[in-house]
Amino acid sequence: MTRMTSTQVTEFLQAPRHAIVGTNRVDGAPQLSPVWYVTEARHLYISIGAGTAKHRNLERDPRISVCVDGGHPDARTVMIYGTAELIDSVDPLCEEMRWRIIQHYHDSEEAARRYAEQIRDQPFVLVVVTPEKIISQDF
Repeated sequence: MTRMTSTQVTEFLQAPRHAIVGTNRVDGAPQLSPVWYVTEARHLYISIGAGTAKHRNLERDPRISVCVDGGHPDARTVMIYGTAELIDSVDPLCEEMRWRIIQHYHDSEEAARRYAEQIRDQPFVLVVVTPEKIISQDF
């Protein structure tokens, strides 16, 4: 197994891949959830539904794990361990990053706007992940 350079990790995380987020449930077991994200300035930004299990878990315990996998046949993987800061939807950064995340996962501005309209009434919060440890694998 070969580690990726920091430049390779940054480039890998720029693609619109799904991430699996791990938070800690009350009983200590992991709560795993697939999410969309964007990365910028060594932070990951994830928009999640307010009141969801992962939201409640992060309110109680800000430790978070994120795994981004290249998918077959791309065997690269980046795992991020760190802390999460929750930003409420009234903060302008929250809406700005939510829109950037939506755009990142749609092929056109029109498709992104249609999706944003479909979810506009769903309450959300922004999760800002500050990495403490990053592990990469390139097989």
